[in-house]
Amino acid sequence: MYTDEDGLAALAVLVRSLVLSNPRVCEDVVVLHPGLPEASFDALRRLHPRIVTRRAEDRGAVLRPAGYDTVVALGAGSVVLGDLGELLRMRFGVAAVPQVLDAGQDGERRAVLPDGLFVVQCADLDEALAERLGDPGGADPVADGDVTPLDARYDFLARRLYGDLPVPAPVAVLRFTGPADAPGYGPATEAWRRFEMGDEEFRAAYRALPGGKHPDLLAHLAPPLLRARPSLDLARTVAEVYRGQGRYDEAVDVLAPVVADRLDAPRCHETLGVCLMALSRYDEAEAHLLLAAASPGLAPRAFAQLARLAWLCGREADAHAYALEGLAADPTDAGCHAWCARTRPDVPGPRRPEGAAAEQLGHVALFAEGRENAGDRVLPEAVRLCFGADTGPSRWHPQPVHRLVDEAALEELNARRGVVVGGGGLFLPDTSPNGNSHWQWNVPDELLARVSAPLAVFAVGYNVFDGQRYRRGRFAQSLRVLVERSSFFGLRNHGSIERVRELLPASLRDRVRYQPCPTTVARHLVPGWTDPAERSDTVLVNCAYDRAGLRFGHDYGHFLAQLAAALGTLRERADVRYAAHMPADERFVHDLRREHGIALPVEQLYAMPNDAIRDLYRRARLVIGMRGHAGMIPFGCGTPILSLVSHPKLAYFLTDVGHPEWGLSVHDRRLGPRLAERAAALLDDHAAAVAEVHGAQQALWRITRSNVGELRDTFGLGKTPERD
Repeated sequence: MYTDEDGLAALAVLVRSLVLSNPRVCEDVVVLHPGLPEASFDALRRLHPRIVTRRAEDRGAVLRPAGYDTVVALGAGSVVLGDLGELLRMRFGVAAVPQVLDAGQDGERRAVLPDGLFVVQCADLDEALAERLGDPGGADPVADGDVTPLDARYDFLARRLYGDLPVPAPVAVLRFTGPADAPGYGPATEAWRRFEMGDEEFRAAYRALPGGKHPDLLAHLAPPLLRARPSLDLARTVAEVYRGQGRYDEAVDVLAPVVADRLDAPRCHETLGVCLMALSRYDEAEAHLLLAAASPGLAPRAFAQLARLAWLCGREADAHAYALEGLAADPTDAGCHAWCARTRPDVPGPRRPEGAAAEQLGHVALFAEGRENAGDRVLPEAVRLCFGADTGPSRWHPQPVHRLVDEAALEELNARRGVVVGGGGLFLPDTSPNGNSHWQWNVPDELLARVSAPLAVFAVGYNVFDGQRYRRGRFAQSLRVLVERSSFFGLRNHGSIERVRELLPASLRDRVRYQPCPTTVARHLVPGWTDPAERSDTVLVNCAYDRAGLRFGHDYGHFLAQLAAALGTLRERADVRYAAHMPADERFVHDLRREHGIALPVEQLYAMPNDAIRDLYRRARLVIGMRGHAGMIPFGCGTPILSLVSHPKLAYFLTDVGHPEWGLSVHDRRLGPRLAERAAALLDDHAAAVAEVHGAQQALWRITRSNVGELRDTFGLGKTPERD
């Protein structure tokens, strides 16, 4: 949008209308202006959390503001009355509504007006086209094929409604070319005036809208209402939004004063308990979760959280008892089943030989169990294989990364020859949040500083999504203590190295080193490994759905359609199968069949042992994966890969191995044909593709051997065993 000082009031109307008509949409609102002071936009910032102001000479700059792929340019004399989703999902060209300039003897003359609505894919707009769009008296860009015509409802001129004609129901954007209150335009004027309101009225109107709302908008607009008129329902709504954004302390601050010890608010107690647990305030969390568990409808879920809390604190018997109580309330509850199985007292843990502690290494990692992420099962074993073929309890003492490190746990770690932390994307704010470190290892700084055994951070990754909020203060302090205490600090890609160094003081940055994920060198680690003499004629595909909003944005329908086209082509020459790393991954198979009629056989990797997972991957001809380990594990098995990039870590890895062309963004406008083309190239010259993988892997293996040799000296383990 472009405005001068006179247009600020109209721009506020436009922003309110955008929010109230599209409550689930929260993209940057870029306001271009001729040089107004920043204070001029304070009123707009109260309306929207993502106001971006930039200086520009004229409105022509709205077509291509720097830093954006897709732009919807709106005139300040407009109000949004309907859903703009179709515009946000466009991926090609430039689109606009041609307007009727006059109707002469030769028929209507139509043109795209420079102050109208445009949808611009910035990559498709060159200078010549931008000039033509700014000249309504020139050639018709629609007739010339330069501009895709949009339906008139997306830029409907109010002047068409003279005589107090009603605004047609389908109109999504109503644009005024003169005063909004001109005589003879009563219904159009009323449409405008619906959005002339004070801040409190606007916030209340947004709050009252039915259906879903964008969490960023809700977090921005609801708190002032809560301060003005506290209510239990609104407090829980705001707290749930904060919880989803990882702002647990703010969620507690909002909810705790309103809830107190009320017995009629079980859902609030559940939310408060979960947020307190995320802050490592375990005693308070347990009290609130017990209040939530008193409600029959919430009991199974609350007891599952209580079982998790007790397990985090090392109270296995209490965790099992809580899980049993949850199953008594609902025998089908999956969460309680999982915790019950995990904490059963009759299931013996790994046998630990007497007096062997001094010969063991401690291993701090995510140890997946049951039907959890297959990559999280393969990874800890791969880390251990770096230090020798014995990966069992005689050699290793496990410390689950999410479990609280207390005095007893610290004593256990310090009794070991050394401690290995990793691998995996442990520098992550969510999944299992804690208030002690703000990353996945639940260790207070004061106990971390007292780890006396040699400490190695090994192949850990910085796993934050693009656009993900990360409250970094506590994490940065914990990170500093970790680096200071570590004998070795190795991250699994150079992208993570850069992100972590940014958070460290200059004196510690050089201590951050490169250690590839050991799953990427499996051929050199697994005892008795042999490359397959023949491979199955199989292409394996994997997708991920955790944090789907961050992965896909508005593009999921586009992504699904593009994958359907690519897989349709690939199925003509290979057996295309789906590799599910966890049950939630199977959503892709269901959506693909429902939306595009394509059915894929599913390989449930989450139900397979590690050797079977590696065997499946090493015998495939190609793996197309979205999860990090759906790329790294097959690569480590010597199999060509293509990555569907929805997280920076995939691009980091491909850059490190010198093959960024093996990655395609899930937002790629031509994802389908490009994926099919690159897959065909790898299949057509498969021997060369395998050789490329082996060659790239060799460099990772040299680095790993060198680092492990250094660590064996640090831990007093002797020379590195000979490996290929």
